[in-house]
Amino acid sequence: MSEGPVYNQIELTPETEQEGLRLDKYLTESLPDYSRSFLQQLIRSGMVSVNEKPVKSSYKAKCGDFIHISIPEPKSVDIKAENIPLDILFEDADLIIVNKPQGMVVHPSAGHTSGTLVNALMYHAGDSLSSINGVERPGIVHRIDKDTSGLLVVCKSDRAHRGLALQFAEHSIKRVYTAICYGTVRGPGTVDLPLARDPKDRKKVTILEGGRRAVTHYQPIRALKQDFSLVECRLETGRTHQIRVHMASLHHPILGDPVYGPKRCPFHLNGQLLHAGTLGFIHPVTGEELYFTCDLPAHFRRILEHLSEA
Repeated sequence: MSEGPVYNQIELTPETEQEGLRLDKYLTESLPDYSRSFLQQLIRSGMVSVNEKPVKSSYKAKCGDFIHISIPEPKSVDIKAENIPLDILFEDADLIIVNKPQGMVVHPSAGHTSGTLVNALMYHAGDSLSSINGVERPGIVHRIDKDTSGLLVVCKSDRAHRGLALQFAEHSIKRVYTAICYGTVRGPGTVDLPLARDPKDRKKVTILEGGRRAVTHYQPIRALKQDFSLVECRLETGRTHQIRVHMASLHHPILGDPVYGPKRCPFHLNGQLLHAGTLGFIHPVTGEELYFTCDLPAHFRRILEHLSEA
């Protein structure tokens, strides 16, 4: 990463409870807009200084350190705008609330360069998307898995992006999911277990001491036929695959989950029955309290009706 034009300067000072954290871990927790690998690249490139001196990712943060981060201007990446229909529930000058279908990837990546939500947003909004998360993820402040359906908030202005990122960091955004899980789920309950990439399989996430704190609150809605349960899950944190891994840790994996559930599924499903149906937050620009819900998609309702029949 070269030191090209800089478009964002960030200054941080660790608090007492953050003392002793590795610098890359501290920055990842403090700047949820950016991935740990991106921040490590910045450190290696000399674009992060502590007390005006270059440091390594392994540097242990100290209370009172003055940390300066220079974020380079995003490189130009050719993302093709595609005329893909979007289910938009709300839009103003700063935000878009979209109901993402199952099977749609949120942003381009290796193997998914087209057909993503970002490709669709580029057609719908053009250049009117926030730039904070880089040119490959314009407007994206959070995401849900490819095969999870439901609500996402997309930012059209950097001001809105920064405000929402702070709400995500403070865990003040309400995100409620509905899932069909194996077994009889009893509750309510909470799973508070740290998550990290599986060192043996980087495509998977696992419960690992030293990982990032992850908290899921769950509540069974009702028992279903064939030893399944309809469950509501509320995110306190929002880690990759969080609900899927946490429910599997309770021996109640989500029906259809090809990674954390049984290898053989009793139904012909294309992914886990997990739906982000509720999203609530404070508008980062107007201060208005916003609350959105969306119905279960057809493929989810079909299985739920089958498992609810008398």
